[in-house]
Amino acid sequence: MSSKQATFPLSYDAVVRPTHYRWRICLLLLFSVMINNFDRSILGLLAPMLQKDIGWNEIGYGNIVTAFQFAYAIGLLVCGRLVDLYGARLLLPIALAFWSLAAMAHGLVGTVLGFIVARIFLGLGEGANFPAAIKVTAEWFPRRERAFATGIFNAGSNIGNIIAPVLIPLMALQLGWRMAFILTGAVGLVWIVFWLLCYQQPHKVKKVNAEELAWIQQDNSPEQTSKSEPKVSWLSLLQYRQTWAFAIGKFMTDPIFWFFLFWLPKWLHDERGIQMSNIALPLVVINILATAGGMAGGYLPSLLMRGGLSAASARKLSLLICAVAILPILLVSSVSNLWLAVSLIGIAVAAHQGWSVNLYTSVSDMFPKQAVGAVVGIGCLVGSIGSIFFAQITGHILQATGSYWSIFLIAGFAYLIGLSLIHWLVPTMQAITLPTTRRGD
Repeated sequence: MSSKQATFPLSYDAVVRPTHYRWRICLLLLFSVMINNFDRSILGLLAPMLQKDIGWNEIGYGNIVTAFQFAYAIGLLVCGRLVDLYGARLLLPIALAFWSLAAMAHGLVGTVLGFIVARIFLGLGEGANFPAAIKVTAEWFPRRERAFATGIFNAGSNIGNIIAPVLIPLMALQLGWRMAFILTGAVGLVWIVFWLLCYQQPHKVKKVNAEELAWIQQDNSPEQTSKSEPKVSWLSLLQYRQTWAFAIGKFMTDPIFWFFLFWLPKWLHDERGIQMSNIALPLVVINILATAGGMAGGYLPSLLMRGGLSAASARKLSLLICAVAILPILLVSSVSNLWLAVSLIGIAVAAHQGWSVNLYTSVSDMFPKQAVGAVVGIGCLVGSIGSIFFAQITGHILQATGSYWSIFLIAGFAYLIGLSLIHWLVPTMQAITLPTTRRGD
């Protein structure tokens, strides 16, 4: 057990309050997600300018997008395992440096093939971000705070989507698209300095007092606190229903997130007649709602647990509330008023963020810390495969019908179906105990 472990009762003449260093770590994760989102989304925002300068067609652009998604899927799987083996302190900054350099490389190429290569390296590096962030959350927060902490750092993607439509086109118009790629990519290199200065495991940080450490470790057994964590085989995780519950949840709902990310600007243009010069405001409104949804979704389980529910019941009920909140998206195609339609989509995106926060946090509820990164990587890989298939289905539906109605129908029910499958696989979301290997085996 760490020498910093709190002892109770405290002295009668003073009540030592816990420090709050864990929220500084959460803030660093939020910025890493923002950087991740900026480097990912800049291509779509500058696509009209790039298409004019480079001369690619729709097939070429589709190949660039697909290259990123395949590489991202592989990156999630590999980096999820590496995070468990080597920890987030070094792996996350290495990965962020890797994808930052790949993002900057976009400004140095001028062909479709060049962009495909840059997107492949970007996807491989970005695959480390969420497995590392979820593992860090499991290390730095007790179970009752993990969903809220995940909601905070996950909001970085939406905050990035609020800022990016305003900042990136302006930067490209003033400095050129090449410099826009280089400058946004370089931001990640600055983040690395702060991460290396601030991040260690909780018991190694001097600014974490014994009371905060006790709070962080409140869910740990004495054995977990005092012993080193055994390594876990990636393949062995596939035998657990808990792994497949998370993976199926991602498979059913990740495609909807990517649909929101890649097709909302096109939907605004094609269905609502919004020109590119006016497209920023609806996207900003949608992402403000999404940010609020992620924060609320993260806070909800804590509120329910304070009301007496178990962690598993609070997590399941939160997922159900988010799944039901998606359903109004079924009305979007029949609504004539632009801002009502935008509001309905904003609510759906907000509900997705709340769902995503709780789905991610369910991994740290059901698995010990040494397996969290690998399980997240497996689930995100399965989610990425589903997203690639759904992107193809979406393209064929729009090509054949020109209507988004059936796509919104799929989006509306995907979450309830996903939750039903999760409940079937893990009715009580029971935590597992991984087998340990004796020293010398």
